[in-house]
Order: sequence, then C-alpha cells, then structure tokens
Amino acid sequence: MNQSAQPYHEADASPVGHSGTRVEISERQAWAISGWFGVLVVAACIAACVLLAQHSLGAIIVGPAIVAAVILASLVIVQPGQTRVVRFFGTYVGTVRRTGLSWILPLTDRRNVSIRVRNFETNHLKVNDADGNPVEIASIVVWQVADTARALFAVDDYLNFVRVQAESALRHVATTHPYDDPADKGLSLRGSTDIVAGELAEEMAQRVAIAGLEIVEVRISHLAYASEIAQAMLRRQQANAVVA
Repeated sequence: MNQSAQPYHEADASPVGHSGTRVEISERQAWAISGWFGVLVVAACIAACVLLAQHSLGAIIVGPAIVAAVILASLVIVQPGQTRVVRFFGTYVGTVRRTGLSWILPLTDRRNVSIRVRNFETNHLKVNDADGNPVEIASIVVWQVADTARALFAVDDYLNFVRVQAESALRHVATTHPYDDPADKGLSLRGSTDIVAGELAEEMAQRVAIAGLEIVEVRISHLAYASEIAQAMLRRQQANAVVA
C-alpha cells in the first residue's frame, strides 16, 4: 500500500491557479525591413528577365522569376493598430509591429492580431452578495492585447477567454461585498462603486495575464437587487429612511 501510494505523493501536482500556469512563450520582434527594398529587388528581377529574354536565354529567366515570386510573397502591409504574428513551418519566429510595407522572412505564414483598445459589456449576472441577497450585476471591460504571442498560442481563443474570465471575476468580487451598507461602516457594491471597480480590474488583470491581455479599465454598468426581492428591499430602505 505504501509503495503504491508513494509515486502519488512525490508527483509534482503544480501548477495550480493562475500563478503556476506553464506558458513558455512570449512576444519577440520578427526580422523585417522596409518593404520598398523588396520592391526594388523585384523590379531588378523583372528587368533581368527582360534582358535575358532579349538575348534568347530563356532557361536562365526561371531564376530571377522565382526570386521575384518569393519576395512578393514575403511582403506584408501592417495597418496602424494591427500586427502580424509570423510562423515558419509551425515555429513562432516573431511579431511585426512596424506599420506600413515590410519585407519579412520568406516561406512563412502570418496571422493578423489587433492591438487596438477594445471593450465589451458582460452579461447581467445574478449572484448572491456577501449577505446572501440575490443581486444583478454587470460591468464594462476595456482591454487590449499586450503580448501577441501569448494571445495566440497560450490559449485557444483569447476573445472568448477574456469574456469568460471577466464574468468569473465579476461573480467573485460581487460575492465579497454586501449590496448596501446602511451603517456606512464598510465597503458595499452600491456605496463604493469605484473601489469595487478597482478590485475587479485588478483581479481580472491577474486572470487574463496568462493570455497576454491587459485590462485598461473596468466599470460597473448595472447593479440592482434581483426582481424576486426588489420590492422587499425597497420597503426596507424606506423604513430605514423613516427611522433615520
């Protein structure tokens, strides 16, 4: 019994949680020069083909034609706010962030990744606050891609990843604070919106860092008691106001 259980105890059970995840990739700059040099080389190859054709050296034309075709396939145009993630036969070789026309490594495939600031609103979630009261809450998340390599290769779908993690963090933060604090002695979802939003942004940033994403801002966009207790809580607030 002890010998059979020993390998289990000695096994490395990590990573557990976001701090222990294994992601051995990060963004680096891909080799790229101005694409206009490539255009000049292509023009020189075309001129060489014309000259060889005039001298009846048709067999040699294949060489410059192949070089021109390879260079043309290696030219990429990067728009502002966009990048090109370059792979060479499945191996990540780097990211092109330089805007305009660039000449990169030949025989590579490129994927477009936007680094523009984006935003979305989470679904209206029904959760129990710290007092156990059901509340409805939603938030607006402003984010952008910071590491293109992690965004593509560390997770399957970084767009879906950030949405799921945003709702998970929102649920967790909403359960740690009461909806309202009549005594005004502590934090509450309704009375400390800015502080709660700061906590939510910090937790969300930790959750999505593995995917190379950066949280710019988080704001609470909807907060209310659930419909089944809304009338009862309204009467309680009115009674508290009368007593006060």
